[in-house]
Amino acid sequence: MDSRFTDFLAHAERVLTRLEPLLPAIREPLEWRHTLAARWQREGRSGYLQALKVSLDMSLADLIGVDTQREQLARNTRQFVQGMPANHALLWGARGTGKSSLVRALLAEHAGAGLRLIEIERDHLADLPRVVEQLMALPQRFILFCDDLSFEAGEGDYRVLKSVLDGSLERSPENVLLYATSNRRHLVPERESDNANTRMVDGELHPNEAVEDKIALSDRFGLWLSFYPFTQEHYLDVVRHWIEVQAEQAGLQWQWSEELEKLAVRWATGRGNRNGRCAYQFARQWVGLQLLETSR
Repeated sequence: MDSRFTDFLAHAERVLTRLEPLLPAIREPLEWRHTLAARWQREGRSGYLQALKVSLDMSLADLIGVDTQREQLARNTRQFVQGMPANHALLWGARGTGKSSLVRALLAEHAGAGLRLIEIERDHLADLPRVVEQLMALPQRFILFCDDLSFEAGEGDYRVLKSVLDGSLERSPENVLLYATSNRRHLVPERESDNANTRMVDGELHPNEAVEDKIALSDRFGLWLSFYPFTQEHYLDVVRHWIEVQAEQAGLQWQWSEELEKLAVRWATGRGNRNGRCAYQFARQWVGLQLLETSR
């Protein structure tokens, strides 16, 4: 073999060795018969779906005090799973009130019927057409889930989402829906100046049009569900539920008491909030402490 050709092959091999770590890995398609959830991962100018190991221990019965919201989203999801028309959904309101938990509980409820969940971050929403393209020919039903969706003042990304909802999802295959959670009803912060429609605001000749542009984003979701801060009674109901669930799993005998109620209220007061997340955390702390005392 010619020595120059041998040198060329050796040089090419060295170049390929240096370039190989920079090339995107070859991704095998997910096996959705055995994969219940995935997350969209950005990789260079594209991305891929990474399988997630999910627990199906959250049930709809665990969502206490949000019966109306639970039933409306459950009904919308049943329509979707059964191949009937259904709407994109926006779950907005106070933090820790069960918005994300409700979506996970619906996965547990309908996974056996072919429902699958795909998490996608707000910053990756422009990739939605790529995600949908990978799902359109599949027999499963997919909820694209964006948690804690919001846009800061001055950001133009919310217009990207509007065009994505109008241009891809609303005309997407019938096996794809978008569910999003947010602390803001309109996803974009509203200013007092937004309502100053009788005068020019920051050089804006038609301020009403700017306000309408912001509100139009949430209008793309056909189903709005509102979640409100817990009353103390609601909070204590959730505490009792989670203590019961976790005590039963641990085989712990317990009884609700005035002292336990005071501990739960004090726990919430110390954290400055009273919601489902806080109730769940208190229940874990209290049950764990009782088990520790019992083991001694």
